[in-house]
Amino acid sequence: METETKLQGISGKERMGMSRDAIKYVAMFTMLLNHIAHVFFTRGTPLYEIFEDIGYFTAPVMCYFMVEGFAYTRSKMKYGFRLLLFAVISQIPYTLAFHYGNLNMIYTLLCCFLILTVMERIWHPFLKTLLCILLTLVTCVGDWAFLAPIYTVLFYNSRGRTGKTAFSFGVAYVLFVLLNIPMYAMSCGAFTLSAVIHAMFAGGGIIAAAVVVLVFYNGRRSEKGRNFAKWFFYIFYPAHLMILCLMKKYIDSVGAVFISW
Repeated sequence: METETKLQGISGKERMGMSRDAIKYVAMFTMLLNHIAHVFFTRGTPLYEIFEDIGYFTAPVMCYFMVEGFAYTRSKMKYGFRLLLFAVISQIPYTLAFHYGNLNMIYTLLCCFLILTVMERIWHPFLKTLLCILLTLVTCVGDWAFLAPIYTVLFYNSRGRTGKTAFSFGVAYVLFVLLNIPMYAMSCGAFTLSAVIHAMFAGGGIIAAAVVVLVFYNGRRSEKGRNFAKWFFYIFYPAHLMILCLMKKYIDSVGAVFISW
């Protein structure tokens, strides 16, 4: 269980705004929209693109709060074990929902947690760098490969400093755009200006995450329901994937009945 944050926002000043848990709830909702798009909508349609792009709010937020959670948790071993446990639990729902061959987002967050552990406990510069690179590379089989660990390192190095945190979000946005331009170019059939613009708009979720964290985050957890919130964020991930999968199967089966008529 994480301890109470002593910081009053990243600027060090107490202010009204959204708690860490409130922002995480928003992140869960935007992730749900993204996953609804992938399960139910057709790629390339306007509704698919809108829901998918909104969902890009989630990953940078979760990486940012992983850095905070890592700093304030009473037991890093329990923190890591929870991530490992839910990475395993989530894999079957993830595979059933998306039919992807890669591993789920909690696996990637586990790699990010291990990177933070290395950065905190390994003092030899070469060994620290080597291990961080290797842990980043093994995310190639996970969701948000490479980007999530890079975001985690950026937020770790800028933690508690508003200007550097803003710069880290800027770098996160640029990296997202650069890595997604080739994907959008392939969908267009060629490298075009529209692919660049598409990637820039898709990264809007990251800009929104930066605004929420930098402007609205009050630096504290919710005063009520902390234990519920902590477990909700772990349970929601596999639970919503399984529900979406079952809904998809039900809709497909009903559609097949109507077609057979």
